[in-house]
Amino acid sequence: MADGDKILDFVTFTISKRKNIAIIAHDNEKAKLLKWCIKNREILEKHNLCGTGTTARMITEKTGLPVKGYNSGPLGGDQQIGAKIVEGRIDLVIFFSDPLTAQPHDPDVKALLRIAQVYDIPIANNKATADFIITSKFMNRDYMHEVIDFNKNIIERVQQL
Repeated sequence: MADGDKILDFVTFTISKRKNIAIIAHDNEKAKLLKWCIKNREILEKHNLCGTGTTARMITEKTGLPVKGYNSGPLGGDQQIGAKIVEGRIDLVIFFSDPLTAQPHDPDVKALLRIAQVYDIPIANNKATADFIITSKFMNRDYMHEVIDFNKNIIERVQQL
């Protein structure tokens, strides 16, 4: 470790057995996500679901799963999901993104991916990753994970100013 490097302190959080799952899909991926939700309905019904705009409504209408809807992604829905991650109210994100089509809200998508990483939240960006996550042994039990102690970090930064 070089001079000036510091060891960050962490706080342990628990992702409970009943997960709060955000479900999102770009337009060209909605049909694929719907098919995935139908296939995994028995697992998903054991958790709390939310999603952005059309995706949330589509899943509720086609599967009967209750999905709390936020705004559409381009209208701030991705930012709403990111805010819920910061508040500790989202434990997992399933986001079938379209890597081949430009998105008008791409900065919001990148911010969502970044905040999930910062808060150590599992995020699936495609079907294969979603399949691995949803069949993980951690889907059926509590999971402990460590996140940087941001409050301590803020206090130290203020003291340095």
